[in-house]
Amino acid sequence: MFSFLLVALLLFTPFSNAEPIHIPLKRRAGTSKHHGAHIASLSASADGLRSRYGFDPSTHRVEALRQKRANKADIAVMNQARDSSYFGSVFIGTPPQEFGVILDTGSSDLWVADTDCSTCGGSTALYDPVKSSTYNASGQITDIRYGSGEVVGEIVADTVSMGGFTVTNQIFMSVDETSRNLLDGSVSGIVGFAFHAIASSQSTPFWQTLFNAGALESPEMSFWLDRLIDEDEDVPAEAPGGVFTLGGTNSSLYTGEIEFLDLPEAEVRSFWLLHLQSATVNGQSVQVNTGADALSAIDTGTTLIGGPSDDVKAIYAAVPGSQQLDGANEGFFSFPCNNTVEVSLSFGGRSWPISPEDMNLGVLDLEDTSTCVGGIFDLNLGSSLSAGGGNPHWVVGATFLKNVYSVFRASPPSVGFAELSNVALRNEASAPEPSPVAVATVANKGSFPTPSSAAQSFVPAFALSASVLMLSLFLS
Repeated sequence: MFSFLLVALLLFTPFSNAEPIHIPLKRRAGTSKHHGAHIASLSASADGLRSRYGFDPSTHRVEALRQKRANKADIAVMNQARDSSYFGSVFIGTPPQEFGVILDTGSSDLWVADTDCSTCGGSTALYDPVKSSTYNASGQITDIRYGSGEVVGEIVADTVSMGGFTVTNQIFMSVDETSRNLLDGSVSGIVGFAFHAIASSQSTPFWQTLFNAGALESPEMSFWLDRLIDEDEDVPAEAPGGVFTLGGTNSSLYTGEIEFLDLPEAEVRSFWLLHLQSATVNGQSVQVNTGADALSAIDTGTTLIGGPSDDVKAIYAAVPGSQQLDGANEGFFSFPCNNTVEVSLSFGGRSWPISPEDMNLGVLDLEDTSTCVGGIFDLNLGSSLSAGGGNPHWVVGATFLKNVYSVFRASPPSVGFAELSNVALRNEASAPEPSPVAVATVANKGSFPTPSSAAQSFVPAFALSASVLMLSLFLS
C-alpha cells in the first residue's frame, strides 16, 4: 500500500465561473484499413492493456488503492493512426512550452518526455526544465512498467496549463527514458483524467485540482471523438479528431438528453466504471454477464474494447463466419469482410450501437483481403484472476466512444452518453487553437511524495494507458 497521502492546499484568487472552454483534439492517421489491421501490433497492444487492468497471467494486483478523496474550455483533439489515440495540447513551465498529450480517462498521471530522453523520436517535443523559471525538482526517480513497455523519470513540479486553466506547482513526471517507439510525432506524453487514488506519482490529477478548487463551471469533462478508420484514402499523419470540453459540455455536439449513469458505490474512486447490462449483435440479444460481474472501465485512452473470454466468444458466436485467432493473434477474432457487424451495448439505460466501421479493424492478411479483424478482443485471456477485486471486467475504448458524446461527471460521480449531433457527424465542429493564456489559475501548495513510496511503481491493475502502446501501431 502506498505510504504517503498527498495533501494539496488550494489557494487561489476568487473568480467567477465563466463559460467552459472547448479544446479541439487531434489524431494521427495512418494507412486505410484496406492496407491491413497490423494484427501483430494489435496483439502487443492488447497484452499491454491486459497488464494495465490486472489481467496479465504472470502478474497479480498487489497494491491497494490509495484513498483520496468555473470555467469551461473547448480543447482541440487530434487523432493518431486512424483512431488509435487522441491527443490535445498542454503547456508546461514559465514561459510555457507546448506538448501534445494523450487524453486518457483510464489513468491519473501526467507525464511528458524531457530533453534527456535518448529513446524519444526526433519529432517529439521535449520538456526542457532549464528553460522554466517555475520548475521544481524532487530528486525522486520513478519507474512505471506496463505490459512490454516502461517509462522512467523524475517526479517534478511546474506550472501546467490546458485550455486556459492553469495550476501552479502541479506535480508530474519528467520522463528521460521510454521504451523505443513509444512516442512519435506530436505526442510527448499522457494526461490522465481518472481519480487521484490510482496516480502512480501520488499527485492530485490536473482536472481534480481544478474541481477541488471550484474552478470549473460544471464538474464535467466531455468528449467528441471523430472517426477516420472508415476513410479509404491516405490522410494526413495528424488530423483534427474532435473536441474535449473541460468544465462542462458543448451542446452543439450532441442532440437530445444526456443519459447519466451513476458509478457503482465505492470507498475509493479509481476508474470511471459502469456495469454492462446487455449486448446485442445485429439486433440479436447475446447472453453476457451483467451487473457486478461486468464492471466496465470507460477509457478514452484505449483504442479497442476488451472483455471477458466467455462474453467475447458469445458476441462473435452471433457473427456468421467468425473465427477465433490463435498463435500470436490469440484473443482476437476474425470475420468475413463483407459481413456487416453492428454491436450495441447498454450500461443500464438505452442501448448504444457501435458502427460497423468501428467493429472492422481491417484485413487480417494482405494476401487474403476477404477476412477482417474485429474491434472487440478477449481481455482476460490466460488470466487466473477471478471476478471482483476491483479489476474491471471490460475496458471500453474509442471503438465504442466514437459513436456517442461522452461526459465524465465528478459530482455526483457518473458517466453520461448522448447521441451525436449532425454538427459532429458531419465533422463541422471546431475549437480555439491551443493557447497558454490563463482564464483561471489555481495555486497547488502540495508537497512531493515520500521517496520510499515513489521509488518505483508497478501496479498492473492501473498502470499507464495501453493507448500509449498503440502509438506505433500504424507507423510500420
